[in-house]
Amino acid sequence: MIEIKEVKSRRQQREFLNFPLDLYADNPYFIPPLYSDERKMFRPGFVYSDCCDWICLNAYKDGRIAGRIQGIIQRAANEKNGEKRVRFNRFDAIDDPAVSKALFDAVEQWGREKGMDTICGPLSFSDLEREGLLIEGFDQPQTFEEQYNAAYYQQHIEQLGFVKEVDWTESRLYGPAPDEDPEEIDKLTDFIFRRYKLHFGPSSGARDFINRYANGIFGLLDKSYESLYGTVPFTEGMKKLMIENFRLVINPKYAAVVLDENDRIVCFGFAIPALAPALAGTRGRFTPRVLWRLLRCIRHPKIIDLCLIGVEPEYLNKGVSSAFTSAIMHMLQDTDVEYAETNLNLEDNYAIQNMWRRFQAVQAKRRRAYVKKLA
Repeated sequence: MIEIKEVKSRRQQREFLNFPLDLYADNPYFIPPLYSDERKMFRPGFVYSDCCDWICLNAYKDGRIAGRIQGIIQRAANEKNGEKRVRFNRFDAIDDPAVSKALFDAVEQWGREKGMDTICGPLSFSDLEREGLLIEGFDQPQTFEEQYNAAYYQQHIEQLGFVKEVDWTESRLYGPAPDEDPEEIDKLTDFIFRRYKLHFGPSSGARDFINRYANGIFGLLDKSYESLYGTVPFTEGMKKLMIENFRLVINPKYAAVVLDENDRIVCFGFAIPALAPALAGTRGRFTPRVLWRLLRCIRHPKIIDLCLIGVEPEYLNKGVSSAFTSAIMHMLQDTDVEYAETNLNLEDNYAIQNMWRRFQAVQAKRRRAYVKKLA
């Protein structure tokens, strides 16, 4: 017997949060989110309360928890795109199609009751959170920024009538491609900078970087990401949350900000030390051992995760991407760093995909977002 219950009590919340941790307890590729971050969505004043409605559901088979799912109505995204969509996310289940069907039937019914006509996902409250279903790369190390799932999820979802909407790819960058000369790329960057009166922005440390550039970066993110799949406008709460999340891990050594002659940000890109090695094999809680491993990853990263890149629309076709190519190549010259992870790149974002061709790049993973009309 399969029973679906809305998550309301503290016990149900714990079951919702702990289910994937138990399901993948022995999987070396699963990287848990920070438990404290996940708990925030059950607390008053959650940062997305002003722009989202959501529901969390647990599935029980013969009295034992067997799966979970979250439904999200991102009102800001629906308003921006003129749509009536409910997103699904945080879907995890045992390998039983009946459990998956019961979970999706419940979240679809909730969406209909809210007036929605389409379901899509996995997508979360915003693109700053984990998104996409892993469909290639099940035996590859995952990043902290993205969610792991078993291969059978794809079959369960597609059997329910979902079809592909978009794919993202994830690659590892090991250094310049054999036919690329970093010195020539530096020269090209110098030429572009002189031509358009640009320069790299200075910074003396993490606090200084945030104080100098945070507002400009958020403004540029809204512009450059506006048309990308799944993105939503930044709220003040989202900005504050993002600054809090990056404050301890941002390092100007792994960041590049390009300014015009009036010190206006026209392009930026930054990476952070990969946190996955510190959290692998844990349950995402801040134990002394986890904190020690996190500090070691931050101070001496062996892997860096590329996080965000933004370009002022008027500079898209002016060659400024060479500045980011050059900056990433210099980051990879760090003796501690073995490679950079790109995280999610839309497969049809040709500007980004072409940039990675200048590196020794290995595509390691692919993720997919699905869509389905609600009858």
